[in-house]
Amino acid sequence: MGDAPVTGTAGTVAPAEDAGRVALVTGGSGGIGRAVAEALAAAGHRVAVGYGANQEAAEKTAAGVGGMAVHIDVTDPATVDAAYTEIEQGLGPVEVLVNNAGITADGLFMRMSAEQWGKVVATNLDGAFHVTRRAVPGMVRRRWGRIVNMGSVVGSVGAGGQANYAATKAGLIGLTRSLARELGSRNITVNLVAPGPIETAMIESITDDRRAEMTAAVPLGRMGTPSEVGAVVAFLCSPAAAYVTGAVVPVDGGLGMGH
Repeated sequence: MGDAPVTGTAGTVAPAEDAGRVALVTGGSGGIGRAVAEALAAAGHRVAVGYGANQEAAEKTAAGVGGMAVHIDVTDPATVDAAYTEIEQGLGPVEVLVNNAGITADGLFMRMSAEQWGKVVATNLDGAFHVTRRAVPGMVRRRWGRIVNMGSVVGSVGAGGQANYAATKAGLIGLTRSLARELGSRNITVNLVAPGPIETAMIESITDDRRAEMTAAVPLGRMGTPSEVGAVVAFLCSPAAAYVTGAVVPVDGGLGMGH
C-alpha cells in the first residue's frame, strides 16, 4: 500500500500496479460476498462491504477484513451515490468493484407476477447499472479499474422456475462485454464470474432430494465453496489478470461447459 505512484497514460498519476486498492463488494454480508471481501482483503485491498438489509452481518464481515460496512440500496441511485461518498471519505475512491448484490423470486413463468419479475430485474441488473455508473467516471480519470459482475451458470443454460433470475444473469453478460469494449482503452477490465451450485445459506434451505439432484448434475460431483468463487474474483482484480477482460469465467464444477 505504501508503494510510490507511477506515471500513467497521458501523464496521469496512478498507484503502482501491485498497490492495495479500494474495493467495494455489494451484497457483501455473507456467503459469496463475504468470501469475496475476504479474498480481496487478503490480496491487500481496503474493502467496503455493501449491504442492503443485514447490517450486523456486514459489520461482522467488515471487521474481519479490516474494512468498513456501508448501506447501499442498489436499486436507488441516490442511495448508491451516498454510499460512494461515504466510502470515498472513509477509504478513498473505489478502484475495484464487485457487483454481487442479487435476489431471487422464483416461480413458473406462467404464474410469475410482474412484481416477481420487476424486483429481480431491479436488483440484479438495474442495480449493477446504478453501482457501476457511479464508479466508472473516477476509474476513467485515473485510467485504472477492475469491475467484476457476479453472474450464474443459469445465465447461460437457463433454469426452470427462474426465468427472471436467469434473464438478469444473461443480461449481465451483455453489460460486461459492452463495458469491456468501451473501457478497455482506459486500462479498465470488466469480467463476469458465473458460479454454479455453491454451499451457501440458499443451498442449505433446499430439500435433500433437490440438493442431491443438483450435485449429481455437476461433473465434479460436489457443490462449490464461496472461497473458491472469492479466489477467482481476487485473481481477476490482480495484476496477473491485467490482460483479461470481457471474460465469462465459470466456477461451476463443469456444469455449464460448452455454453
